[in-house]
Amino acid sequence: MKKLTLILLITGLIFTSCNGQQSNKQIDNKLKTENKMKTIHLTKAEFLKKVADYETNPNEWKYLGDKPAIVDFYASWCGPCKTIAPILEELAAEYGDKIYIYKIDTEEEEELAAAFGIRSIPSLLFIPMNGKPQMAQGAMPKSAFKDAINEILLKK
Repeated sequence: MKKLTLILLITGLIFTSCNGQQSNKQIDNKLKTENKMKTIHLTKAEFLKKVADYETNPNEWKYLGDKPAIVDFYASWCGPCKTIAPILEELAAEYGDKIYIYKIDTEEEEELAAAFGIRSIPSLLFIPMNGKPQMAQGAMPKSAFKDAINEILLKK
């Protein structure tokens, strides 16, 4: 009986320590995921501060950011917008601190969408550090996004 109790006690300790290690791994993975860059949702007020103040300078484009950016004009009901949303999240994580990926809900920010003439969604504004931004419309595969990021934004 004492041997059986001892075996059960040792087995319990082994399983407990394995579970403890597994939970540390889960915590580490969660921290790594949280530290990755994510897309950033903007309101009109935030856009005017972080991207371009088109109200103050309506005739001149002046990017206010400190690294290149993509602005995704989308709507929650839009199928193609839902298709590219996870791609943009992946790209935000992959490119980390090299670019910003902003998202603007055209339903909530109608004035901002109108200011950029958004008539079709998704519409994507690629903003390099120097030069004029370029607009693209429609869903694109991840490879096309990477090509645009490398050629237009990062000039690789």
